[in-house]
Amino acid sequence: MLETYSRMIDQPGYRVLFSQRALKDINKLTPKLRTKLKDIVKNRLAIEPDGGKHLVGDLKGYLSIRLTYQDRLVYRIDETEKTVYIVRARSHYDLK
Repeated sequence: MLETYSRMIDQPGYRVLFSQRALKDINKLTPKLRTKLKDIVKNRLAIEPDGGKHLVGDLKGYLSIRLTYQDRLVYRIDETEKTVYIVRARSHYDLK
C-alpha cells in the first residue's frame, strides 16, 4: 500500500505520521472522537505503539486500536525509523 504521509507528531519515543486518507477520516469524526484519537496518539502510539491488536490476512503487518465499536486506528510501525504510520481512522474493513 503506497501512501503519502504528512501531519507529523514528534514526541520523545516514536514519530507519528498520518496518511492523507487518515486525515480525511479524522475530519469526519466527531469532536469527542477527535479528542480521544489525539489522546491515543500522544499517550499510546508515540510511546509504546505495539499495544494494538495485530491484524491478520490482507492486513498482516498492521495493527489497530479501537476508537468506537466500528471505527479503529489502523497503523503500522517502522522500528528502524521509530515511526508509526497511521493509514486509517475509521473502519479497517474498507482497506481490503
